[in-house]
Amino acid sequence: MANIKLFALGGLGEDGKNMYCVEVSNRIFIFDAGLKYPTQDLYGVDAVLPDFTYLKQNAKRIEGLFLSHGHEDHIGAAGALLKQVNMPVYGSTFTMALLKDNLTEQNIDVTNLTLHTVSKEDVLQFGPNEVSFYQTTHSIPESFGIVLNTKDGAIVYSPDYTFDQNVDRAYKTSFERLARIAGKKVIALMTESLGVEHSVNSRSSKDLDYALNQAFFKAEKRIVVTTFSSDIFRIQKVIDIALKYQRDIAIIGRKAQRIVDIALNLGYLKIPEDKLATLKFIDDKNPNLLEETLVLVTGDRHEPFHMLQRMVRKVDRLIHLNESDTVILMTPPVPGTEKIAARTLDTLYRNNINPVKIDRTILPPSHASSEDVKLLVNILNPHYIIPVVGEHRHLYALKKIALSIGYEEEQVIMLDNGQVATFDNGVFKSKDFTINSGDVLVDGILEGDLSEVVLKDRETLSQDGLVMIIANIDARHKQRLGTIEIVSRGFVYVKESEDLMSEITSRIADLIEHAFTQKYVDYRNLRDKIRDDISRFLYQKTNRRPIVIPVLIDTVKP
Repeated sequence: MANIKLFALGGLGEDGKNMYCVEVSNRIFIFDAGLKYPTQDLYGVDAVLPDFTYLKQNAKRIEGLFLSHGHEDHIGAAGALLKQVNMPVYGSTFTMALLKDNLTEQNIDVTNLTLHTVSKEDVLQFGPNEVSFYQTTHSIPESFGIVLNTKDGAIVYSPDYTFDQNVDRAYKTSFERLARIAGKKVIALMTESLGVEHSVNSRSSKDLDYALNQAFFKAEKRIVVTTFSSDIFRIQKVIDIALKYQRDIAIIGRKAQRIVDIALNLGYLKIPEDKLATLKFIDDKNPNLLEETLVLVTGDRHEPFHMLQRMVRKVDRLIHLNESDTVILMTPPVPGTEKIAARTLDTLYRNNINPVKIDRTILPPSHASSEDVKLLVNILNPHYIIPVVGEHRHLYALKKIALSIGYEEEQVIMLDNGQVATFDNGVFKSKDFTINSGDVLVDGILEGDLSEVVLKDRETLSQDGLVMIIANIDARHKQRLGTIEIVSRGFVYVKESEDLMSEITSRIADLIEHAFTQKYVDYRNLRDKIRDDISRFLYQKTNRRPIVIPVLIDTVKP
């Protein structure tokens, strides 16, 4: 009999940051370590990571990190985690190749880490517990579901999958592995929820084949296609069709180029060397018109839209779009990129470029529909279902699906991040206990956490701007030198607000002169007084609160 605790440090009630932990008799198994892309109100934040406090405090009890696949929302936080807690990491060949590339970019020495490549055939032994894998159909090769076998039965973690049968062998679900799992007791199935609001079966990839063939057939000159860089399945599909129409292939996107190189080296992307076009920077002699070429514009989230806008405005260094180009959009906006996607369309139309939009409904989905979930549940017949990987509406939709196929209310365990589900002898007992969880906000490379003060300042800068006050003083003789300079950015235009600037200057001069009447001058205190006084004054005059930065420069009097 094993005491089992199951909880998430991310991925519940949100899109991304997937990280799930299972404790079996005090040994911790971690499934995935992903990041979440920031919303627009998180100014300057590059990534949102899980809070690893609990794992740092219990590092000696961790058996390892087990990765399902190579998307950033499942491996993007692994580098930050491994900097804090060195542990064994397990994943497929392709996933581990992407992870190593990710770690290298973060200047992490992979030779100091314990990284294990596993296959769907492997069974890893950890005392009385076993970890095994089965392959799933997803948009990236070698995606795995993960199975943790305990004395009481199995915990199955199944993120990001479909049951599309019209895919290459590298993407096919390993039903034979699922059959072996189904022959044993499955305590709980942790299944993704992102796609369950779609009640129909997953679309076949043949629908996308038809749409792309139509667009390529009608194109007279250069073809530009946007794709997400980690969507290897769709990238290969576009390449195959381009080769069918005897087109050369150029790929744009720094990160995409690295992923493409990895996929080419491992045989998951197939492009004849003589069909790969190398682009040079545009100049008077080299316009890069490439009339017989497919140009793949790839990146994460907003990047394909941003690059298209640069191409239309003719500021890109490699491609300048014109009316004769065929632009195919295979990047439906993800949450948080809707505005830039709409602006990109407006920019294309304004420049008489009519894009071919591949509708989301004909793109082979990357996430399980309600019918896919029902199929997996019916194969595994778990005693409990735990919705994971999704926002609250997705988790709730999955719960309704489970209830509709005969599960009782108490058999569907709804959790929040940090909430711990406990099982005793394979039976769910409670979810009353919670552990520390939350968001770690990262700016730049994956180091440290941004404070709320920094974010508040950024929000203020975006809304009310900044006022910098520069005064030269002779601290030794307690004199102000020259004129006071006021710099305004994002607040008011100085030349059109002379009266306001004059009042600010007068108030600052009075504050400095008053300070000089004292026997000892605390210049830090003087700066604080100037900042507070001018902040209050500006709010009274303008009803806005710009960031006020006083700068006192001690200058030797000429």
